[in-house]
Amino acid sequence: MSKIICLWSSPRNISTALMYSFAQRLDTMVVDEPFYAFYLSNVNPTVFHPGKKNILMSQPNSFTQVLSEINSEISKEILFIKNMTHHLKGNSLEFAKNWINIILTRNPEQSIISFSKVVKQPTQDDIGYKLQYEAALKFKEMGADFCILNSDDLLTSPKKELQKICAFSSIDFTDNMLKWPKGGIKEDGVWAKYWYENVHQSTGFEKSISNSELKVDGSLFPLLKECNYFYQKLINMGVQN
Repeated sequence: MSKIICLWSSPRNISTALMYSFAQRLDTMVVDEPFYAFYLSNVNPTVFHPGKKNILMSQPNSFTQVLSEINSEISKEILFIKNMTHHLKGNSLEFAKNWINIILTRNPEQSIISFSKVVKQPTQDDIGYKLQYEAALKFKEMGADFCILNSDDLLTSPKKELQKICAFSSIDFTDNMLKWPKGGIKEDGVWAKYWYENVHQSTGFEKSISNSELKVDGSLFPLLKECNYFYQKLINMGVQN
């Protein structure tokens, strides 16, 4: 039986880099945001996202159909799912009870700066920090396996953090996970050209794939304050967990 590792990320959070890292493993199949079209058609149908029409055409729009495809298409020992937490707002997380769940979070300021370059004036529903915290509470309540990973730590000490992820997932770490060829991978979603420019120029967990030198626009301060509140609660939960 294959092992399913699901990444629950906020957007603009080097989640694509982590997917590329797992894609270098010979025993692993990766899936890029399988619930994206479901999100655009059911969870938040009025939101603007670049390439929306192509995204809706590229994936099933039904929640049950997405799950069915995930379960039927596993072809290797490990399935790594890169998932955006806000794509499943309002949906039960019971389906992930027996998965290995990794909540990837990040300093909200950097996520908001990066996201607002593509989608102007984002809201909490776009960024998903509150939903990440709620997901952690739900996993704890269900008794599901989960850990909390900070992307800043992953950029600073990639080998150490990847070793932690692998240990948590009961799989062997391999040095192949530290590097990948420049450019995209065949598993990239059709939205890659709008969102993946930095990671396509990278060959590993490099500072260049973040935006740490930029500052959030003043109009987004209320969102930043709200996201920081849930970010700190999530980090504190990770320390206690």
